[in-house]
Amino acid sequence: LEKIKNGLEMVLSTVQSKNKKLEEDLKREQQWYEEQKQLLDAFNKSEEEKNTNVKQLPTKSGFAELKTKLLKLKAYKKELLNAFGEFLNEHFPLPEKDENAKNENSSAEPDVKLITLQEILEILINKLITTPHEPYVTISKSFWPPYIELLLRYGIALRHPEDPNRMRLEAFHK
Repeated sequence: LEKIKNGLEMVLSTVQSKNKKLEEDLKREQQWYEEQKQLLDAFNKSEEEKNTNVKQLPTKSGFAELKTKLLKLKAYKKELLNAFGEFLNEHFPLPEKDENAKNENSSAEPDVKLITLQEILEILINKLITTPHEPYVTISKSFWPPYIELLLRYGIALRHPEDPNRMRLEAFHK
């Protein structure tokens, strides 16, 4: 009887240790299950958000509406540029040839064709847009000096820090 009792106690301790191990495994499995459940919930939420975002994209009528707005903006831009050009031509005309003849000696070099303030601004804008890493333009003889002075004085253009014969448009868009 004593022998059977010792044998049964050993079986009992083995069964208890197996039960503890199984309980620990069960806890780990439950924790893993909870983590998987949370992941699944997060994926479902993100999928729902994506589905709602897809539903919010404009339809064909929305695209047509955007296209008409874009066309209106382009037309408005064209109107503004035309009005700006007219303003510049009216208020900032090129000097008359008679003034150049009075100021220069007759033995001076032949007149260089001066460009308008609008053309100078277009050159500066195009240079800034096409090559923003090197926006400087070399000041040529066709740039009328009073226009250059006007642009520099009012902060519309800036001189190159090392080369005074170069200037760039002030980057107002930044």
